Amino acid sequence: MPRRRETLTKATLYVSHTSVEILALDFDGLKEFIVHGMKMQHIYQPLMIKTLLESPQNRLPVRKVAEQFLQKDESQIEYYIKITKEMPGRILRKHGIVTYDSGNFTLNTRSVSPQQRAELIALCESKIDEYEEKRGKLIWLHRAKAPSYVPGSLRYNVLTKAKGRCELCGIPAEVKALDVDHIVPRNRGGETVMENLQALCYTCNSQKRDFDDTDFRSWNSMYSDRDDECVFCNMDPSRIKALNNLAFSFEYKYPVTAGHMLVSPNRHTRSFFDMGAAEQKACFIQVEQAKEQIMESDPTVTSFNIGVNDGKDAG
Repeated sequence: MPRRRETLTKATLYVSHTSVEILALDFDGLKEFIVHGMKMQHIYQPLMIKTLLESPQNRLPVRKVAEQFLQKDESQIEYYIKITKEMPGRILRKHGIVTYDSGNFTLNTRSVSPQQRAELIALCESKIDEYEEKRGKLIWLHRAKAPSYVPGSLRYNVLTKAKGRCELCGIPAEVKALDVDHIVPRNRGGETVMENLQALCYTCNSQKRDFDDTDFRSWNSMYSDRDDECVFCNMDPSRIKALNNLAFSFEYKYPVTAGHMLVSPNRHTRSFFDMGAAEQKACFIQVEQAKEQIMESDPTVTSFNIGVNDGKDAG
């Protein structure tokens, strides 16, 4: 594109005493990029350029740019509409401080002078500052996004396995944004591994964090349960083909067909239904890995039987 090349001028930027050559675009060059050069996977690029153009010096702190993204994120707005109605709105209505009608909240006050209004606002700001100073960033922990703790590739794999739906309520990602969350919380010893991650919509995730008072700390010791007489608990390590934190797979001694594999949780448990969600997920991860191993060793395999015999009468 020769016209674009003609509109570029060279400039030099110094970063930590290192000279880096950059290109300064004039109107035609920037227009050419926006119209023809921009490869978009989201609205972020044009929104960022627009935000910087609206700044007098074409320069803004990254926080200001991020705030523009936030304003466009309908899932965040929907989340806080729900929070507004169900938390402060409900409590303030109960005390008669506000009323709600036709999608509007109204503060139940008689005439207030500008000076009184300023004083009340100052009191609210003082309450906010006092609470923030006491609790710090913990007040927003319920909205801490999993990507802060989950590597991108692992997050992608979890969302792919979930087939774009919340693993609790089943709602699709196009209706509600999905978070990747720990099954056993990190603050209770949960690890950032595939078998301890799940895809939840932002509603289920917030409800889980706000209202789930299960103490998961006891689960950590539970996972180490073994039985001295159990053949699976005393498995010869050389027989194990694959393992993760909570489950392992191995070849069956008496195969029904070639490539017959068994999967077992690390913990001694009497029933599939006694296992926690993380253990069940870990077992199915082993099933998938076993399938891949079989396919690699014998590409002629076309089908699989996957079964669970639970209880003595089930075999």
